[in-house]
Amino acid sequence: MSTTAKDGDRVAIHYTGTLEDDTVFDTSVEREPLEFTIGDGGLVTGFEDSVVGMAVGDKKTFTVTSDDAYGPHNPDHIVEVPRDQFPPELKPQIGTMLDGHREDGAKTTVLVVAVSEDKIVVDGNHPLAGRDLTFNIELVEIKG
Repeated sequence: MSTTAKDGDRVAIHYTGTLEDDTVFDTSVEREPLEFTIGDGGLVTGFEDSVVGMAVGDKKTFTVTSDDAYGPHNPDHIVEVPRDQFPPELKPQIGTMLDGHREDGAKTTVLVVAVSEDKIVVDGNHPLAGRDLTFNIELVEIKG
């Protein structure tokens, strides 16, 4: 087994992700460490690469720009939908997450950002779109 993490290794890390204002958006502290295979591409760009060369116990802080994370916030993903397009029993409020389908049939989740008598405005951007993400990580295991 390698003493430092390399491409193709399955690793376990603890992490805390913060925004520019130091707000924590996710953490593995008090949970099981995050496990992934370096190079599989299952995490935001740059995250997996940041672990390469680390040894068990090493800690690191790095930032992934919004372009490499969830992309820029796209105003085209904010849409006004006529209220009659929703089931009558639905009583959405600002901040409600709704599951739906895009025009191409793919499933999507949107955030309700405004509500009026005749329309509901939803935002289909990822909640972290347009945000740079800073991660504090600790490599806890290299599984080879």
